[in-house]
Amino acid sequence: MFPALVIELKWNKDADTAIKQIHDRKYPEALKGFCGEVILVGINYDKDAEPGKRKHNCKIEKISL
Repeated sequence: MFPALVIELKWNKDADTAIKQIHDRKYPEALKGFCGEVILVGINYDKDAEPGKRKHNCKIEKISL
């Protein structure tokens, strides 16, 4: 069985902020009946950086419901 994914995208913040929002807004609650791993993914994109120097960062957590 494949894991469920909860993904939060941000720009000009950080990946930790994205993961915090997933927890604060209780997004995984929608998966309460799911029997498997749940992967939380927070991705941030630095849109204000100069073109060619833009970067992204990512944080991944595994949780159990």
